[in-house]
Amino acid sequence: MKNSIYLVLAVLSLAACNKELGKLPENAKVDGNTIIDQRTAKVALNGAYYRLANVDATNNVTDWQSNEIYPAFYAGYMGYGYGELSEELNLYSAGSNTYWTYSYNIINAANGVINAVEALSDDAFTGNGKAEILGEARFLRAYGHFKLLSYYAEWFDLNSTYGVLLRDQLVSLGNIQAKRSTVAESYAFINADLDDAVTNAPDSNSNFYATKWAAMALKMRVLLAHGQTADHTEAVSLANKITGSGKYALEANVIDLFRSKGLSSKEVILGIKSQQNQESYYYNTSKQYWPGASSLYVAKTALRDLYNGDPRQSWMIGDENTNEPGTYYFLKYIAQGSAPTALTETAYTLRLSEVILLKAEAIVRSGGNLEDARNLVKEVMGHAGVTDFSAVDNAVTPAALLTQIYLEISRSLVGEDGQEWMALLRLPFEQVKTLRPTIENKIQYILPVPRNELLNNPAFGPQNPGYEDQ
Repeated sequence: MKNSIYLVLAVLSLAACNKELGKLPENAKVDGNTIIDQRTAKVALNGAYYRLANVDATNNVTDWQSNEIYPAFYAGYMGYGYGELSEELNLYSAGSNTYWTYSYNIINAANGVINAVEALSDDAFTGNGKAEILGEARFLRAYGHFKLLSYYAEWFDLNSTYGVLLRDQLVSLGNIQAKRSTVAESYAFINADLDDAVTNAPDSNSNFYATKWAAMALKMRVLLAHGQTADHTEAVSLANKITGSGKYALEANVIDLFRSKGLSSKEVILGIKSQQNQESYYYNTSKQYWPGASSLYVAKTALRDLYNGDPRQSWMIGDENTNEPGTYYFLKYIAQGSAPTALTETAYTLRLSEVILLKAEAIVRSGGNLEDARNLVKEVMGHAGVTDFSAVDNAVTPAALLTQIYLEISRSLVGEDGQEWMALLRLPFEQVKTLRPTIENKIQYILPVPRNELLNNPAFGPQNPGYEDQ
């Protein structure tokens, strides 16, 4: 039957899991494995959110930590606490699939929802239900594709043929063979999904679900990466809409977001809620920051020094890690000496500090008023307890101010969802090499496509430049 659509494989793999994603209205299981109406569509959408949170169905724990640590590795701010990894030197292994499987799981789950919901009659939904579900699913698909673009494609070259393998259908044996798109085509596809989400996603939602505002914030990331004058102008406009909505506000003291408020904070635009009793799991996220489990992820000297003279150093950087001299406990999520809680297991995808800092960057890049941009940076710094703004005030040229914005993006957003890395790469290449001396070639801006993809999908095209022998 037309309305009997098989659910996405990502949702099916979670069918044995009977616990909810935080306290969402339904779990990821759908009886009969079909989407036939608004209720079952929402349950299937919930399964796609499981993929965004990267829930491991075997232990019911979110694994967002890869989003937190790897970009900080690449940017030189964090490392492995039991020895140095090649990723910390911007040397990437042949089989690197850090975000590959994760992103395509999100995309496949979103496509399962989109394909099925589009096939249903409008009469199967009430109010704006159909459009809102599609808007949320397209947000998730855009998030997955942009993650792939950022890490496996030449996002920085709009003329490059090395874009993303775009998927708009549920993967099956009949369509697994496909060619990657160009960078320009990749941006166009992602922006089309985000434009739909901005128009149709809910205006209000629990902040572990997407909204039109989350779509605007994500689109700001995409626009800054695309990097044309019109992009910067649009990014400023989107930021104004978000800040003017009255829905979000910076924390008076940003430490409160991480130490007491979590997802109850009005700063959070989209977060990742921990699973029920996740804090009790022996190998949860928090224990890998403090005191260390079989893995330990730490702040490097570069991050400690970034906070010199900054009050954030006192609560974000802990004692020296004796297992690896020159590294320090990273305490953004869990205070040294404390035990994991649901709060320490919470993660943050998009928040207002990022919107304000990206707006400042867009103002500078569009030739706007530097004083306006400086004031935005100082606003974010002030909510972190900073009182000395001399470095920002003394940045009287666009280039100098862009450097200060990058530094504040790193201080504010390190270890969250990759903006410290992407902001670095938006700077001029010669400056990138100075700030991150392990980078000698733009080849190191991206990862190699996993070997299994090239073996199983020969239609994909060639390996990324510089990795052909891997």
